[in-house]
Amino acid sequence: MLDAGEAKTVLRINRGFAEDLDGGRTALAQLLLDGSDSNTASIILGYAARIAADFNRSLIEQRFAKSAGLRLEADPVALAWRAWFNPNLESRNFFVPGVLAMLVAVVSIILSSMAIVREREIGTMEQIMVTPIGRLEFILGKTIPFALIGFLDVALITVIAVFWFQVPLLGNPLFLFLGTGLYLLSTLGVGLYISTVSTTQQQAMMTAFFFMLPAFMLSGFVYPIANMPKVVQWFTYLNPLRYYLVIIRGVFLKGLGLAVLWPQLLALAILGATMLLLAAGRFRKTMA
Repeated sequence: MLDAGEAKTVLRINRGFAEDLDGGRTALAQLLLDGSDSNTASIILGYAARIAADFNRSLIEQRFAKSAGLRLEADPVALAWRAWFNPNLESRNFFVPGVLAMLVAVVSIILSSMAIVREREIGTMEQIMVTPIGRLEFILGKTIPFALIGFLDVALITVIAVFWFQVPLLGNPLFLFLGTGLYLLSTLGVGLYISTVSTTQQQAMMTAFFFMLPAFMLSGFVYPIANMPKVVQWFTYLNPLRYYLVIIRGVFLKGLGLAVLWPQLLALAILGATMLLLAAGRFRKTMA
């Protein structure tokens, strides 16, 4: 459950817990945390420590009430904690992969949003329409260079994250690039659609930023999605950044692969194909 992100923490009660409490001995329990989200893990750890302290205090009050003058040398319950995937709860292990996803989105969406509108603004769209280049070839010619730039950004930032910021890369880098490719399908599709509905480059840039700001806020990078209102949580399923963050953190910190992350890959593939089809359909109307 921690690997798949279905739970943020697991409370493990050791064998003989109740017998130790009844016998006046210290009972042991362990709290396992998903350290890939260091902020949430720290908050959970604070709540758990407070709950354990309240539980110990209530037990001590009960024992003093039963046996006057009883002296306790240790707390009734000893709660130990361990953070998986990020033992020291380093914040950089949480933020650096998120910054990678944000930079790829910014670069790919902004560049692709300028692709078609620039041709229309400088007056070369009519020249392209009379050439033997088809619509598919034109779209591929506008997206492949930006996709290569996106892959180059991922490679560069990954090297910086691993060797400069000391963020562990436990998974397969090839799987990271697979997820990046599907992620770029979505972001480039969004950028191309913006380019087809815009009339000037300034309008395309403003529309791109108008899309990116809510996408960042609803990705789970700033605020946990589980804490958002239910209506807002439904909108996050349309956000490709939500799925890509799970992929890159799973690859970097958990060493996960296709067996666990296939739902995120499938969601990115569906979103990417949908956005590219919408952009192609809009571009067909523009050329007509």
